[in-house]
Amino acid sequence: MARPHICVLTLAAMLLLDFPAVSRSTALWGKEHRRASRIPSEFSQEERVAMKEALKGAIQIPTVSFKPGKFNTTALAEFGGYIRKVFPTVFKTSFIQHEVVGEYSHLFTVRGSDPSLQPYMLLAHTDVVPASDHGWEVPPFSGLERDGFIYGRGTLDNKNSVMAILQSLELLLVRNYIPRRSFFIALGHDEEVLGTYGAEKMSALLQARGVQLAFLVDEGAFIIDDFISSLKKPFAMISVSEKGSLKLMLQVNTTPGHSSAPPKETSIGILAAAVSRLEQTPMPNMLGDELLKMAVQQLANEFPFPINIVLNNLWLFWPLVSRLMESNFLSNALVRTTTSITMFNAGVKANVLPAMAQAIVDFRIHPAQTVQEVLELAKNIVADDRVQFHVLSAFDPLPISPSDDQALGYQLLRQTIQSIFPEVEVVPAVAPLRLPRSSSTLSRSMLWRHWFSNLRVEEDPLRNLLKCRLPELIPKDLG
Repeated sequence: MARPHICVLTLAAMLLLDFPAVSRSTALWGKEHRRASRIPSEFSQEERVAMKEALKGAIQIPTVSFKPGKFNTTALAEFGGYIRKVFPTVFKTSFIQHEVVGEYSHLFTVRGSDPSLQPYMLLAHTDVVPASDHGWEVPPFSGLERDGFIYGRGTLDNKNSVMAILQSLELLLVRNYIPRRSFFIALGHDEEVLGTYGAEKMSALLQARGVQLAFLVDEGAFIIDDFISSLKKPFAMISVSEKGSLKLMLQVNTTPGHSSAPPKETSIGILAAAVSRLEQTPMPNMLGDELLKMAVQQLANEFPFPINIVLNNLWLFWPLVSRLMESNFLSNALVRTTTSITMFNAGVKANVLPAMAQAIVDFRIHPAQTVQEVLELAKNIVADDRVQFHVLSAFDPLPISPSDDQALGYQLLRQTIQSIFPEVEVVPAVAPLRLPRSSSTLSRSMLWRHWFSNLRVEEDPLRNLLKCRLPELIPKDLG
């Protein structure tokens, strides 16, 4: 029987919320938890309908962030009222404190019965990027259900997580749930435009209160199915680190002139050659790092012969595996710092030689490297003193969170995923995309963090999603 996808998201969040306090030496998912669990094996039809309609209603509120400091404040205020209406028990429960931070972000403190246990945090964001009707099969804020999908801006990024977290807490509370371990729910309102007024203010507030987290969970990677044709089973990637970022502006200044008498090289030609060298000379392959090795070796036995032999012996077959991973744009992003030329500006008139040419280069830095290392490599690749380098923004990769048997947050996520999708293999990974500012801001000061989105995607949708070619939609049913 098909299970509603919204219910799966909610069930996952419920399992994540309803876990017992355990020592480092005891199993995270023991008999005691199974006996005491209040998680239903099935939701009632009324609950299923309510979950679906709640998400649709959230999608219909256009909480758009346009640029830093500019949001649809009317919609954000409406959304605050909407979650109060849809989740009344959350807002009236005595051991839950709700605070509005930065006018439109929401911070929930759920106090557990055992204050000696270190709290954790669940993160999501209520804002979305702008969407015009062009390219959408249905209006982007309609929340329309069609052919087994719910359409709308925010169904994947990130109102699905917002509603799943609050829905799970609501359903647990009506089942008389009282947690042993305290936790926070932080819902930012401007994640899409740097998180200055939401995540940063919530982070500052919690730091001022001396809060130290055991771990935090935010949107991130997916369950991937049929992406690698020879892989026997789907796999879920829990991101345990975030790539760093370096945005450079390359600039060339020359003497202006007229196109009727051009010099040997122009500012555009010099700069074009520089960015071409950056594209043609990728950053070094970092496949040998321990995290990626662990993930590859964990999946090795799920491949047929002889691939399983190759992946179980990376010490011997590293060059072969390296070339194979570089051949796919997604796996290539896992093994190195990526280089993307995103903007090029020069010239004001067809017959005028411009005095200045500028290009923006976006590096996503592998955890085995630093901003300074990548900057020096870029300068060495360009190898032209006429090209000026200006750092627009930069941050080093985050430390890698633990994923061993003693890592509470990772193991909890892993067991939650496998309790719902028992056929899925779970592996640690580094997020190849820059992760949300809400997560970045909070996690840089608050210990271990893990990113995962409880969504299952296949090869073509995943490629299209990363290429930004599809409107957002979420399956109503899982086959």
